[in-house]
Amino acid sequence: MSTATGAAASNSLSPTTSRRSSPSSRILTTPRGSLSCRLLSSSPSQSPLVPVSAMASPGAAGEAASRKKLLIFDAEKDLAASLAEHAAGLSEKFAAERSAFTVVLSGGSLIKALRKLAEPPYLEAVDWSRWHVFWADERVVPKDHADSNYKLAMDEFLSKVPVPANQVYAMNDALSVEGAADDYENCLKQLIKNGVIAVSPVTGFPKFDLMLLGMGPDGHIASLFPGHPIVNENQKLVTCVKDSPKPPPERITFTFPVINSSAHIALMVTGAGKAGAVHKALSGNESSSDLLPVEMVEPQDGEMTWFTDKPAMSMLSRI
Repeated sequence: MSTATGAAASNSLSPTTSRRSSPSSRILTTPRGSLSCRLLSSSPSQSPLVPVSAMASPGAAGEAASRKKLLIFDAEKDLAASLAEHAAGLSEKFAAERSAFTVVLSGGSLIKALRKLAEPPYLEAVDWSRWHVFWADERVVPKDHADSNYKLAMDEFLSKVPVPANQVYAMNDALSVEGAADDYENCLKQLIKNGVIAVSPVTGFPKFDLMLLGMGPDGHIASLFPGHPIVNENQKLVTCVKDSPKPPPERITFTFPVINSSAHIALMVTGAGKAGAVHKALSGNESSSDLLPVEMVEPQDGEMTWFTDKPAMSMLSRI
């Protein structure tokens, strides 16, 4: 079983700038070929906790389990620093490999957590000209509306980094909810034809380089809510919601086949209000009949990292 320290795991994702000390965190990884996991501390003096199998989905092979990692941070600033390092490292990797880096944003506190990318050393080191920015979901409101995920991202992050304006792909807010979903899907298909967005050879769906997601207290991700029929959509890239249980009611959202085809998924889940959903998702007791949307995030052709804090993990006695 792997016993790499938190510092080593973090440094492997560093950008080309000088190495920095890793933020205080705990890491749960699933070693290749095994369903068991081990929780590690970045402090070398602390012994690893007992193996846990929380990250393995029912019936998942060891190969699938090995694609998931859980990071637990003592402070939000440490989480933000690690998330920036993670994104910057992937930006460097994909910009070199494909001359493009496709990044998917969502709303909520995730956007604030990206603030470190707009500061040194990343502001200067990242090749922002390679970034192509998308949204996992969007509320069907004008772009200057307080509920707009575009507005939140623009105000808190995108206005502070030099991503080319024509490489930021916002929803067309002049269309109906159905029209906005269709238009956004057509946009993705055109960018696939142009070679900007990769395609997963495993699933045949778009393969975004980095999918940045948050989670609601009810376990929803993007605008895929528990019990809603659209969680079962498996043909469309983008679909619409007219009756969201959380206002505003009309939204467009990526479907699970797109989310699960990502090369890298970063899921940020913080705060005691999320502890119940985290417990259900990671306790290993879930059944296929009552899965929360967060439990349906299962990378088919990539890797997934949970960025969490102690309050979010508070109901998991083994963590």
